[in-house]
Amino acid sequence: MVAPSTVLDEGKLGAALEAIAASAAERDRACDPPFPEAAIAHLRDAGALEVNATPGPERPPASGELALVRAVAAADGSVGRIFDGHLNAVERLAVQAPADVRERELAAVHRGDLLAGVWGGNPRPGEGPPATVGPDGTLSGVKTFCSGAGGLQRALVLARDPACTEPVAVWIDVTDAHAVRVDRRWYRSAGLRASASHRVVFDDAPIIARFGGPGSLAQFPWLSRDALRTAASWAGMADRACRSALGELAARPVSGPLEDLAAGRMATASQTITAWLERAAAAMDAVALDLPHLAVHARVAIADGCRTILSEAARACGSHPFATGTDLDRARRDLDLFLLQHRLDASVAEVGAELLSDLRRPA
Repeated sequence: MVAPSTVLDEGKLGAALEAIAASAAERDRACDPPFPEAAIAHLRDAGALEVNATPGPERPPASGELALVRAVAAADGSVGRIFDGHLNAVERLAVQAPADVRERELAAVHRGDLLAGVWGGNPRPGEGPPATVGPDGTLSGVKTFCSGAGGLQRALVLARDPACTEPVAVWIDVTDAHAVRVDRRWYRSAGLRASASHRVVFDDAPIIARFGGPGSLAQFPWLSRDALRTAASWAGMADRACRSALGELAARPVSGPLEDLAAGRMATASQTITAWLERAAAAMDAVALDLPHLAVHARVAIADGCRTILSEAARACGSHPFATGTDLDRARRDLDLFLLQHRLDASVAEVGAELLSDLRRPA
């Protein structure tokens, strides 16, 4: 259940989610899926795009925000991917942008004129030079996995600056066709097909503002909050997979021990995901000092829960729902790709190393 919000119209939101879910398969089947403008318009009309567009470090309740991200991703993982990126960008705008930019751009979010994203993917060799800030205050180079490309008005871009040892976060008007080119040929994945996660080439694109100093994208507590919104998107995609799998099993005249066990394990995994999101929301609201560690644990547990749901669904349902392109097939493709974009082993190892170091200290 999505928590109440002063700007969110619950009635319109329910209708919006139904409409997005009903059209998700059609978007996924398109030969070259365009930006999902109609789906985003439904969210805009319900007030979802402005739920966290409040200036300053005191943020709206996290439980409602994570539940909303989860619900949108359950309706359509591709739309959910664009949506959680928008909320991440709006929060950074609210807490890290220069005051004049923050006031002007948040007003545009409230008017429904501004959809944003956070673009951090760096090109591989052969894909172009990494996005780099020039001495003239422009951005040139390449970013990859730019979700929402071609449909956003702004992007917070993680870029190199030759004068700094850490990356900088720059706010860019991505509607400038002379300075920002979307390469729609790069993204060919079977997952998140309608997320418009393309390669983008910047050519002396004017920088509107820098958000904080070098390394600001990793600043406490904002990076952990970004990561937990992403995990809420994973949860929503897993919800869609779970519902589809259970519907497939329930439609069979009889079930055996294999189906029964799979249904029980999927239910356990789903409730585990919910428990971790609830704990994460409480830590976000409290700005808990252990939020970075908790975010790692939550993301690992949620990712494991997602994989359990997909594994049990496949084992119990067999090939039919995948061969016929059901919601389970789409959710599996979306989740497989999205989880691969977030390698968690290094973060878990860091937490483990710190834990062991603490235990080795003399009392």
